Amino acid sequence: MGTSKRLAPLYDRYAQHSSVLEASRAGPLQSLTDRELALERQPLTIYPRPHPKVSAWVRFGPEAVQVDAVLLRSTRQAAGIGFKAGDQVFRCWVWGNAVVPAVGD
Repeated sequence: MGTSKRLAPLYDRYAQHSSVLEASRAGPLQSLTDRELALERQPLTIYPRPHPKVSAWVRFGPEAVQVDAVLLRSTRQAAGIGFKAGDQVFRCWVWGNAVVPAVGD
């Protein structure tokens, strides 16, 4: 028996949610600080719905994990993203080079 190509994206999403929830046990979700963001000195873009889909690296304590997320806001150097795992919704700021447009979207 083979695997269903139709269900592959669903299985990928379940695997990602599982890895995010496991990483979240290693520590809190890390986000850039106000000092790093420097929002008082640079312009901020807030994206209307629908938000651009991205792939991003985030950290829970020392654990790094790649997630499928939506881009909520950005500066020249940073991206504010949101993503879900299970019933939990996460939001954080990451460096812009940790984010790339989602493949296939």
